[in-house]
Amino acid sequence: MPHASQLIGTDLRFLVIAMAIGLMALEYGISRLAGHDTHDWRESAASFGVALGQTLLRSLEAGVVALPFAFLYRHRLFDFDQTSPAALAALFIGSELLYYWQHRASHRIRWMWATHSVHHSTTRFNLTAAIRLGWTGSISGNFLFFLPLAWLGFHPIMIVAMLGINLFYQFFIHTEFAPRLGPLEWVLNTPSHHRVHHASNEACLDQNYGGILIVFDRLFGTFAEPPAHEPLRYGLVGGKASFNPFKTALGEWVAMLRDLRKAQGTGARLRALFGPPGA
Repeated sequence: MPHASQLIGTDLRFLVIAMAIGLMALEYGISRLAGHDTHDWRESAASFGVALGQTLLRSLEAGVVALPFAFLYRHRLFDFDQTSPAALAALFIGSELLYYWQHRASHRIRWMWATHSVHHSTTRFNLTAAIRLGWTGSISGNFLFFLPLAWLGFHPIMIVAMLGINLFYQFFIHTEFAPRLGPLEWVLNTPSHHRVHHASNEACLDQNYGGILIVFDRLFGTFAEPPAHEPLRYGLVGGKASFNPFKTALGEWVAMLRDLRKAQGTGARLRALFGPPGA
């Protein structure tokens, strides 16, 4: 018989999914009423296909990814009350800082970009773009950036929960139907900041990496406002939009391995795998 916590978790997942779909439908309806071209139904359908594949694969790999977190937590440096306000604040700031560097690395290291490029492949910026996440995050090594939190003494479940809050928040900033938020724009990653992050305009490339916070972009020099005299364009630089979820999820891996096969010499091969995308 299912445990009560399992039933609550299942109900919560269904509630979140239902809410997300409802907000997507509302955004689409508003865009139609406003005559604003924010959706391509084929692209949105592909995003749902990518999201389904990512969800299935994440479930399969969860046990494997959990092992290094469990090992480091077993050998943790400190023991403390996980639920104290100080610990929760430290976990939030720490996870935000590590997310910033993981996200930044995902744009600058092609091995990681092969996964993250999936998220940037949409040519329309709307809530359905938020669920278009790569299938190969564990192969790219995204989880490695957060292992220090477990070594310091944060329980893996707490780490996963905090990163889940980060991901949940980011769903809401994938929209063009949101005003600027005044003073909060200085601290939070807002829809206006995230539109810049997704834009393929030259002035917007590799900017605004934050999750919930934008302060680390301001601190480390990767913050950008929207360009003043040009509209934002979305999608991959030099890329072609695909409505096939498999091509979308694996296309950059195929291109990277093709370049690796053509590369001459060790240096060229390492650049093909770990150099900046497009270099």
